[in-house]
Amino acid sequence: MNDSVDKLVIFLAKRDGIDKLVKTFQYVSKLVHWHAESTNPKMAERFKQWEVSSGLSRKAFRTGRFLTGFNAMRRSPGSTPTLRFLAVLANAGEMIYFFFDHFLWLSKIGTLDPSLARKMSFISAFGESFGYIFFIISDFIALKEGLEEERKVMSLEDKSIDKKNESIRKIRSDRVMRLMAVAANVADLLIGIADIEPNPFCNHTVTLGISGLVSAWSGWYRNWPS
Repeated sequence: MNDSVDKLVIFLAKRDGIDKLVKTFQYVSKLVHWHAESTNPKMAERFKQWEVSSGLSRKAFRTGRFLTGFNAMRRSPGSTPTLRFLAVLANAGEMIYFFFDHFLWLSKIGTLDPSLARKMSFISAFGESFGYIFFIISDFIALKEGLEEERKVMSLEDKSIDKKNESIRKIRSDRVMRLMAVAANVADLLIGIADIEPNPFCNHTVTLGISGLVSAWSGWYRNWPS
């Protein structure tokens, strides 16, 4: 598939695709608001409203998303006992994140008591950060195995050049996807830490803005149709 419009239509038809687009809006508007706040307050306020609206929209899009982690544990928990253990921890954290995100969304729009928002935000961010730690570990294990597999393929003498190149291409393509996943998870981990344990570095607007865009664009790359 070489047509860019076809690819864009397929990308935006996915829940993850539209989420990454709206996440880009959310964090670009956050950075613009920060930049314009002192020089153009009216424009800054418009971008602040866009940021808040985008964040709430993403929460609505994620309704029921916690079932993805549950299904992942049921269907493909991992090929080894270590990976299965890491997958259970990672997906359990993600399930907590998405499940309590429902209550955070409802409290922010006023359906539930707004005073619940802070507590729901903490629980959701804790589950998110917990899960990302184990996703990152799993990806590093997979990257290490990929490097070992590549060396093994390159050392084979009884395999044709074309087959060897095809195997190496697949391994390297998987490595790029894994690195994109690590980048996204590390960026989202920083955003989660800002919620759990506020500090000057993680809570700075530039840190949050750049982390959000790294996560969005890494996800964009991973979900873009090939």
